[in-house]
Amino acid sequence: MNEIRTVSETKRTFYSLHQRPINAIYRRVVEELMVEMHLLSVSVDFRFESIYALGVVTAFDRFMAGYQPDRDLGSIFNALCQSVGGNVDDYRHRADRLLEAAKVASADDLAAALNRAEGSGGALREAADVLANGQPFKYSRLFGIGLYTLLESTTSDLAGNAEQIKAWIDRLGTTLNLPIEKLQKDLELYRGNLEKIAQARITYEDMLEAERRKREQRALEKAAAAEAKAASEAASESNAAPSPADPS
Repeated sequence: MNEIRTVSETKRTFYSLHQRPINAIYRRVVEELMVEMHLLSVSVDFRFESIYALGVVTAFDRFMAGYQPDRDLGSIFNALCQSVGGNVDDYRHRADRLLEAAKVASADDLAAALNRAEGSGGALREAADVLANGQPFKYSRLFGIGLYTLLESTTSDLAGNAEQIKAWIDRLGTTLNLPIEKLQKDLELYRGNLEKIAQARITYEDMLEAERRKREQRALEKAAAAEAKAASEAASESNAAPSPADPS
């Protein structure tokens, strides 16, 4: 019987794969996402499917927006996926396929696909098939984020319309037998956290800018002091030098 790996083991795997320090305001984001993915991956009812993959990709991309240095983002996400036994290309590929399907579909098309209605197919139908195969399904916040992202991406122009999205989430949640109240609460928290991280990022950037200005000011003051000292020393040497007319 295989032993279930622990959160500590998952974290060790992550930090063995990504060894550069993580920017302070994003460290908590990464670790909370890692723990959430870990707990799901060791659950007997968890099924890896495309809506969940889209939720993981979306949560990472949106919460990590503006991360510096941005060259580290690929390494962090790769380590995140591998630390829970996943493959970064699989997550990205599944997420991209769903988004492409959603971009040419309406919210009604999405509902029909998730309801496995006749005539719906492709990546959306594939996601629905996983959910409807009779096996236990464990709802997660990341699945909810994936579902929300699908709705935002449809041709129904729902992005930014909170009331319409809420109504559609209720409808889709009912179709998929999801815990509606928890789903809505998770999405409300998700949107709120996006706003908080955006504000934290602005504050952090302002602090960096203020520190940069202070460094520049100190450098200017140091240069001015060095210039004044050099001028003073030059004047002192000039005064101490004997005059050409001095008989001595």
